Amino acid sequence: MTQFNMAENAKLVKKASRVVAQLTTSQKNLLLTDMATAIENTADFIMVENSKDIQSGRDKGLSEAMLDRLLLTKERITGIADAIREIVTLTDPVGDIAKLALRPNGMQVGKMRIPLGVIAMIYESRPNVTAEAAALCIKSGNAVILRGGSEAIFSNIALANCLHKVLDEQGIDKNIVSVIPDTSRDIINELLIQRDNIDLVIPRGGEGLIRYVTENSQIPVIQHFKGVCHLYIDKYADLTKAINILVNGKTQRPSACNSLETLLVHQDIAEQFLPLAAKALADSAQVKVHACENSLSYFSGSEIATEDDYHAEYLAQEIAVKVIENFDCAIEHINEYSSDHTEVIVSQDTSRTQQFIRAINSSVVMANASSRFSDGGQLGLGSEIGISTSKLHAYGPMGLASLTTEKFVVFGDGQVRE
Repeated sequence: MTQFNMAENAKLVKKASRVVAQLTTSQKNLLLTDMATAIENTADFIMVENSKDIQSGRDKGLSEAMLDRLLLTKERITGIADAIREIVTLTDPVGDIAKLALRPNGMQVGKMRIPLGVIAMIYESRPNVTAEAAALCIKSGNAVILRGGSEAIFSNIALANCLHKVLDEQGIDKNIVSVIPDTSRDIINELLIQRDNIDLVIPRGGEGLIRYVTENSQIPVIQHFKGVCHLYIDKYADLTKAINILVNGKTQRPSACNSLETLLVHQDIAEQFLPLAAKALADSAQVKVHACENSLSYFSGSEIATEDDYHAEYLAQEIAVKVIENFDCAIEHINEYSSDHTEVIVSQDTSRTQQFIRAINSSVVMANASSRFSDGGQLGLGSEIGISTSKLHAYGPMGLASLTTEKFVVFGDGQVRE
């Protein structure tokens, strides 16, 4: 087998990016529709390859939760195909001209959305990312290099073969989607120095992976280290809404980055709210509580919260709780411990919610709604390729528009500068 050459591969993908950038919306939609069908028609083969990853994972002692993330059933493969079809329905941002304005000299000046070029995805576990990230990049006119984890290599290559088959059938350079077959750490280091041919790196996985990529990349990186999401219960909160938002945000899917990790409660409402919260968290999922001194007595079996607990992303049925003196103290706490992901206030006082939204600059700020809505699909973006908690060039859940940039376009009629 020929040894994989990262530098040569990046050059081929860069060349192919010029091809995908020129595809029309109709061409991209047809391509993606055929890819979805090919994945469904190849489901049996994909499951056979996936079984190799599952067996390898069992041999390596992966947890049942990790194995479940790896598993591809017929239903899940249909879900991948449906996700690609959903991307087909999304508005194509490429070529859109905004803010076209007439200058005093008669020129028209606007900004046109264009693809970024080549996007590298470095990710762990879920093989569905291979197909969905490729589809998002194609729809936004980008070529993509996909480096999945060793635990899903057979599944990822099987999915890539489906995509390449369709590209070949339509006479389109298959290098617009490149899946790296080398799963070594060394290949990541080689990828991260290909700054002449790769425009953006998006890592998806644990905090360790994202920090490693950020610290070693010569290419701009979309960062999302962790999601320490806060829920603040204001003294003017509707208690029914507050309990529902707390339970949904913490217990529906605690392993998600948009699940709640810290609960802040205004002292004026703590005596009413905390007994309700304790019962709801115990009844719904036996949530382990790390409580401050003023809230410890309300939660059976709770532990005293430490400084580390307010920094923690538990990703489990665990939560930190703190009673705070006033609204300003809630803002201060969130600004101190936030990971810039998602923060929520529950209050019936509109002036308080507006003040909260202005004072907190996390990527998603909500009033009277569950943090679980901090998701591209739920926020109207369709599918998302990831979440950015760094402010350049995208912030928050990233949809198609975040995979593009803008160039100035000028329409003149012979004007020259004096």
